[in-house]
Amino acid sequence: MCATFKVPYDYDNPSVGQFSLKMVKHPAAKPAKRIGSMLVNPGGPGFGGLFLAEDPTLYFGGDIVDSFDIIGWDPRGTGESTPAVDCIDSYDKYFTVDPSPQTAAERKTLIDASRLFSEECEKNSGEILPYVSTNNTVRDMDSIRAALGEEKISYFGFSYGSELGAAWLTMFPTTVRAAVLDGATDPDADYIQSGLDQAKGFEKQFTTFLEKCSQDVKCPFHNKGDAEGAYDTLIEELDARPLETGDKRAPVNQAVALTAISQAMYSSTLWDELEQALADAQKGDGTGLLSLNDDYYQRKGDGTYGNELEAFNAILCLDDPGPLTIEETDSYIPKFEAVAPRLARGFTSGYGCVFWKAKPDRRIAITGKGAGPVIVIGTTGDAATPLESSRKMTSALEDGRLIVVTADRHTGYGENDCVTTAVNKYLLTTKVSFAEKLC
Repeated sequence: MCATFKVPYDYDNPSVGQFSLKMVKHPAAKPAKRIGSMLVNPGGPGFGGLFLAEDPTLYFGGDIVDSFDIIGWDPRGTGESTPAVDCIDSYDKYFTVDPSPQTAAERKTLIDASRLFSEECEKNSGEILPYVSTNNTVRDMDSIRAALGEEKISYFGFSYGSELGAAWLTMFPTTVRAAVLDGATDPDADYIQSGLDQAKGFEKQFTTFLEKCSQDVKCPFHNKGDAEGAYDTLIEELDARPLETGDKRAPVNQAVALTAISQAMYSSTLWDELEQALADAQKGDGTGLLSLNDDYYQRKGDGTYGNELEAFNAILCLDDPGPLTIEETDSYIPKFEAVAPRLARGFTSGYGCVFWKAKPDRRIAITGKGAGPVIVIGTTGDAATPLESSRKMTSALEDGRLIVVTADRHTGYGENDCVTTAVNKYLLTTKVSFAEKLC
């Protein structure tokens, strides 16, 4: 069941304009067992959530699909909701710039790419950029709940969806029936600390990846047991001599390689692909790295892109813009290099919100006071939202309960029967008997 739902740009001044939110409802498969509605969000920020409701059996346990109307929506500014943040058509010009400038000209190119991206966003989506913050999406969630006619509602959020959920249950605690936050960040970390936490997490996973490759003679990037040294050599060679792919795309340089690695660190299921891509790059073939890079940026087969990255940046720059000058941004590079010596440049290769014009709308401080028990899921090998960050989210909530999942992947629900059973039981009953559970 598809629908659109109108919400104001500005809840304090509804006359300014309206977003039309695209929504999908998957009714409870067994109406006699229906408990109520459950809002779901896959993360981002910037990703739409329609797909979670279009076929929820791919993502949630059978009892959940039987008992809840699953409500997926594309938050304001994203996906098929209109108007959506839409800044640029091609990403190569902006996101394959040399991330380790060694000359004044190279540094200017990097700065200019960030400035031009912000200018294009302002030109093409400036009308809505002040209104796509997490705080406003939380207000939309409560409007959706009210439109559904439910006093209380359940929620399941993955990755950034956990941040969105935490803000919602803090802002509207009396409307919370149950909430699951899978792959949660540290709610008290600012822009820089969040970046450092992620850089450290990705570096940890990449170190594990290289160690496993060095120990496995069947790994295509084995390099006689020195995958680490081979990588260090390769990444410098890509800086000096980027690889042409012959398809009118930007050359495969350090920026492309670092993005490809980040993509693969989201799940160990992608490690085989990265092993082969690195081995091919050693031989002068960068197509494997370019493919992983394109997957990260959601590039489609016809060469077009969605608006996920543009929306991501727009939301982030409202929630917490971070350093507001080029010089301050650069001053943090040594800290990133200290926690992520191999991958730091993937996290310091642009100037984020320095040139952003929309006034910040900083996300509400997270407490969860009055919302009741909330399950937080943290995964031991999660690069994007490291386990320690999920622990901090749990501690920030008035009644957070943590499930620790042992796995090399981002988010943990569905990894094994232990976590799936525990989460499903809680969602069905709202009861939870543990403070921390190991799965």
